Amino acid sequence: MAISDNGNIVPAEVSGRRTSFRAADPTKNAFFWLSGFFVVYCARPEDWVPGLKYFPLAKITAILAIWGLFTALGRTKRTLKDLPKEAKLLLIMIGLLYLGAFLSPVWRGGALIRTMDFSKIYIAWVLVFLLITTFDRLRRIIFIQAFSVVVACAVALVKGHDVPRLNGVLGGIYSNPNDLAFAIVLSLPFALAFMVTARNAVIKAGWLFGMLVMLVAIFMTASRAGFIDLVISGSVTLYFFAIKGKRPHLIVATFLVGAVVMGAFGGKLYDRFTALSGNSTTDESAYGSYQDRKYLMVRAVEAIETYPIFGIGVRNFPTWSLIWHDVHMTYLQVAAEGGIAVLVIYLMFFWRAFKNLKVLRQTKNLDPDIVLFVGALQSSLVGFVVGALFAPEAYQFFPYFAVAFTATLLRTIKEQEPGTAPPPPKKPRHFLEVYADRGTTGAVSPVR
Repeated sequence: MAISDNGNIVPAEVSGRRTSFRAADPTKNAFFWLSGFFVVYCARPEDWVPGLKYFPLAKITAILAIWGLFTALGRTKRTLKDLPKEAKLLLIMIGLLYLGAFLSPVWRGGALIRTMDFSKIYIAWVLVFLLITTFDRLRRIIFIQAFSVVVACAVALVKGHDVPRLNGVLGGIYSNPNDLAFAIVLSLPFALAFMVTARNAVIKAGWLFGMLVMLVAIFMTASRAGFIDLVISGSVTLYFFAIKGKRPHLIVATFLVGAVVMGAFGGKLYDRFTALSGNSTTDESAYGSYQDRKYLMVRAVEAIETYPIFGIGVRNFPTWSLIWHDVHMTYLQVAAEGGIAVLVIYLMFFWRAFKNLKVLRQTKNLDPDIVLFVGALQSSLVGFVVGALFAPEAYQFFPYFAVAFTATLLRTIKEQEPGTAPPPPKKPRHFLEVYADRGTTGAVSPVR
């Protein structure tokens, strides 16, 4: 028997169930709104659902997720003290960007506003780490990202089938053809992971169709950087899924599907590659773009040499370039706009993700599905590292999300190891909730 909160005597097992129900998921609401934020950021429904553009959906979902986490404080499995080194590196990097904005020799006001906009990633990053405490939740968030990119690609193909390179069909992170191709490459490994792990043939077919849509969208963007990124990231993906995962049929299927899609939609991309020689008569703008990129890299190096400590300010390089374009290399972009110290921290931040994945790969007796998603994360991050050589992607959130996924997955695995559970909170009510949440029945509520 046990004494309930209102003084009534109830069976202990009933009290335990009530306590377990109350404590089973104290962050449920916060996670729901975090999921909503991912839908808004990754699918951009305001670009294709009438009326939604008048509502600040990203801000609304983020604020509600923060509020949900705040109301669950004291009952969460993780706290701010548990944040890994990656979170500290990201915070230091953002702090230096703010300092560089105040000292910008180009445009202080613009750099400050854009730094404030970018700094939202830290809030999202912390929410991901604190709220995604199980592999099921991680799968759900990655599912939202991958499926949202499929939806964005489908919308872009329908709305912009006659728009050259799908340029500007969608807004935000998908407005530029190179950015759209970059986002697709980072999400393709996740789509393949969901297809492979699906138990239902209809779901498998759905993901296969989704990946076809993504591939068609990449070729429609005619992004040379995106294609190179796709080849390298795809090779890493096949290594983990086909070779290590002993699914050789995936290699054959990939080449067959790739050849068909390339033959049907790769004409514009082929013209842009041949234009690199300067002799193409079909796409003179592609050769001009190639020349501009060479010039922009020189200007970026000049910016680094002139302002090596704090840079010229976030997104101030187009003004500095004199031709109103970003340098098409993320590492030069970070160094020019943030300074050399920010570049070093930036590289350390992403190096931590690869270190997390190495630890996960060396962990024994992992669930086969977890092993697959570790491979997908590795492939996505390799895609980012390669794609960053050809595109200005310093402030896109997808790569930062991938680092957060590696950190929270590693933490989740460690929390499941015997003897590594965190100590319960000091408050008696919280102790019982944690006790009940661990699957123990018959927990006795304290006498109030």
